[in-house]
Amino acid sequence: MDKPKFLLVDTDVLPDVFLKVVYAKKMIAQGKAKSSSEAAKLAGISRSAFYKYKDCVQQYNSKMSDNIVTIYATLADEPGVLSSVISQLYTSGANILTLNQNIPVDSVAHVSISAKINSINCTEQELIMQIKGLTGVVEAKLLSGS
Repeated sequence: MDKPKFLLVDTDVLPDVFLKVVYAKKMIAQGKAKSSSEAAKLAGISRSAFYKYKDCVQQYNSKMSDNIVTIYATLADEPGVLSSVISQLYTSGANILTLNQNIPVDSVAHVSISAKINSINCTEQELIMQIKGLTGVVEAKLLSGS
């Protein structure tokens, strides 16, 4: 039998230690615990339990992943083109999470942008069409999304 890398499991059937590790990680991230020792103590687990599971236990947020899109675009290597794409995303109500632009080759640069779209004022396809209509945008497509 092939062993899957990840499982989605209802927390009601998990040992409490996993939820406590997630809580301890949250306390560190929010600055409510200054160290992993303090976070483990706040969560009611041992430091060794925290270290054993901290890299393997993540909270799943289905609403977060449902509202994220990745857009791939080819842009002309001209001043202001990327800025106009970013402005269009802002105007549409998208919140950029990551942006990666490669060094231009043959006068075009490839860009991938991941954005939260739970507040956009148009459909995903309309957003892509708006981006495609911008000066200097050679191509734009939705790689992944809700």
